[in-house]
Amino acid sequence: MTTPFLIDDLEGDEGLRLHAYQDTVGVWTIGWGHTGPEVKAGLTWTDQEAHAALLADIARAEQQLDARLPWWRRLDDVRQDVIVEMAFNLGVGGLLTFEHMLDAAHAGEWQRAGSLMLLSKWARQVGNRAMRLADMMERGSR
Repeated sequence: MTTPFLIDDLEGDEGLRLHAYQDTVGVWTIGWGHTGPEVKAGLTWTDQEAHAALLADIARAEQQLDARLPWWRRLDDVRQDVIVEMAFNLGVGGLLTFEHMLDAAHAGEWQRAGSLMLLSKWARQVGNRAMRLADMMERGSR
């Protein structure tokens, strides 16, 4: 089970925008990093709509992780948060490209998993977020 901190972390890392915008790679986004076919120029949400979408997006990421990485639920809560946050940010398909990191996490090789996270293009793009998540992966604590 993930920790109660996951939502706060995602809110802080993603930032809230109530008007649709194009992210750095041109994907239409709204709320706390929500994307989808319904997100287009001119779309505006309320705080409540953004919060509901965040909860639904987290649940969707967790369901996809259950289907693709059934072992992730056996990790401790903090490391589950790391996996969910990466899946939320990258999409589960994007997370699955971190094969060596995932293999290390599955094997309990926490230092190696954290180091591999930091050797990625993703880490260079998200900066401090990657540093924090890699530290959480390595230590198993916040």
